[in-house]
Amino acid sequence: MAVECAEIRRHHRVGVKDIAGIHLPTNVKFQSPAYSSVDTEETIEPYTTEKMSRVPGGYLALTERFEIMTVDFNNLEELKSLATKKPDKISIPVKKEGILDAIVVWFVLQLDDEHSLSTSPSEETCWEQAVYPVQDLADYWIKPGDHVMMEVSCQECYLRIQSISVLGLECEMDVAKSFTKSKGLLSLGNEAELCSALANLQTSKPDAIEQTCVLESMEIALLNNIPYHEGFKMAMRKVLSSLTPEKLCQAMDTHCQNNEMGSGTGQNNTVQSTPEPFYVLDVSEGFSILPIIAGTLGQVKPYSSVEKDQHRIALDLISEANHFSKETLEFWLRHVEDESAVLQRPKSDKLWSIIILDVIEPSGLIQQEIMEKAAISRCLLQSGGKIFPQYVLMFGLLVESQTLVEESAVQGTERTLGLNIAPFINQFQVPIRVFLDLSSLPCIPLSKPVELLRLDLMTPYLNISNREVKVHICKSGKVTAIPFWYHMYLDEEIRLDTSSEASHWKQAAVVLDNPIQVEMGEELVLSVEHHKSNVSITVKQ
Repeated sequence: MAVECAEIRRHHRVGVKDIAGIHLPTNVKFQSPAYSSVDTEETIEPYTTEKMSRVPGGYLALTERFEIMTVDFNNLEELKSLATKKPDKISIPVKKEGILDAIVVWFVLQLDDEHSLSTSPSEETCWEQAVYPVQDLADYWIKPGDHVMMEVSCQECYLRIQSISVLGLECEMDVAKSFTKSKGLLSLGNEAELCSALANLQTSKPDAIEQTCVLESMEIALLNNIPYHEGFKMAMRKVLSSLTPEKLCQAMDTHCQNNEMGSGTGQNNTVQSTPEPFYVLDVSEGFSILPIIAGTLGQVKPYSSVEKDQHRIALDLISEANHFSKETLEFWLRHVEDESAVLQRPKSDKLWSIIILDVIEPSGLIQQEIMEKAAISRCLLQSGGKIFPQYVLMFGLLVESQTLVEESAVQGTERTLGLNIAPFINQFQVPIRVFLDLSSLPCIPLSKPVELLRLDLMTPYLNISNREVKVHICKSGKVTAIPFWYHMYLDEEIRLDTSSEASHWKQAAVVLDNPIQVEMGEELVLSVEHHKSNVSITVKQ
């Protein structure tokens, strides 16, 4: 079925045009790996998976359920022909108006004439559903009377849903809104957008460079996380301003105007009047526009640590569209001989003003060796310089969640037809569940959130590796798990919450081996230990 789902949308489509004052040009096309191009040469999974019954914010079905394909696994000739069979064209009527975000697919496994298994989101099942995000559609809004068109095939051992388009009630097939990348003439609207982009680039080149930039779903969600970028911009501005108390950091457009006015005064005078820049290093993993944001804050020399060529090209195009000179943004890995030794001085006689580190993994765990990286970073900062984030607080609460219990270990013998496989299988269970969405996790909170741990990257003497935390029980029940998340403090006033609705981070949880019965008004004592980037949480009894 076709669905509207804001959570899928923010992980697979960049829905913003401006991020903390940085304009995203139209010639940079962001796509998620789940984008299934017709002419791609790569063999990658053309879908992602979601437990649709637990997706944060829910979803809205825009069409009725429809059959995509029937496969008889006892028919060898049919199975052989699937790989070479031409795609089937399907047209599905729209029943509800909304934003077309994805095609969700599940299966009915017919065991015999009487018994079947369904992986439908409406069933209590262990399976997730396949999600085919809709990308590159000119208009995602659909309404009753429209038809969602698609091509379905089984190429390269994957079920592929391609060439998604929308046929409006008032339109003919040849003017359908195409999902696939058009290689023909541009429409008048697209011509206007291209002209605008060329004007913004201020280039005399006859053709603008168009770059497709494939990002992981978490990287796309990060780009859509406006509070994250606004927070970093404010925090960086405050640090840079404190390093130059005699003048506030000027905006990039003012800086450019001053350069233009002084361009005719001669090279020697220009060199003498140019102040030494502030050096900013972003070593966060994956695609990040924080170095470009830093470059708007005055006389700043930002360095990015992105590795992929397509990411570097995209950042160059974004820089150019925002009137940066080509020398402004540097790619740090081009300057270091050993990529494992990223944390070095910007120059032999210079130090960093700001170093941005990745402290929390998208999974919800603390990054490995983060405290060691912080120790090296502190030695590379100029006086008054800062590491971002400056410190992190870890929060957690006690919950009763049968879902987490059942998904973490085999429970008894009833569901395994009397076979006692739990003692063997449960030897391989992991102590911490990751990539959780606490907002949609079926659970009953038994306490209020409490601070479990502090990680201070700037003042390490404040860190305590072992501590006991008393938790007040506010509701009677069985404690089965302890979900946790983080508040990352860029400074004392600016913090980022990894459990917020806009967050690109997921949460994690410690699942107890044995549930603990508690009564309202009691206190439970947790023992929290942090050692080599690993956190353990146990209940003292």
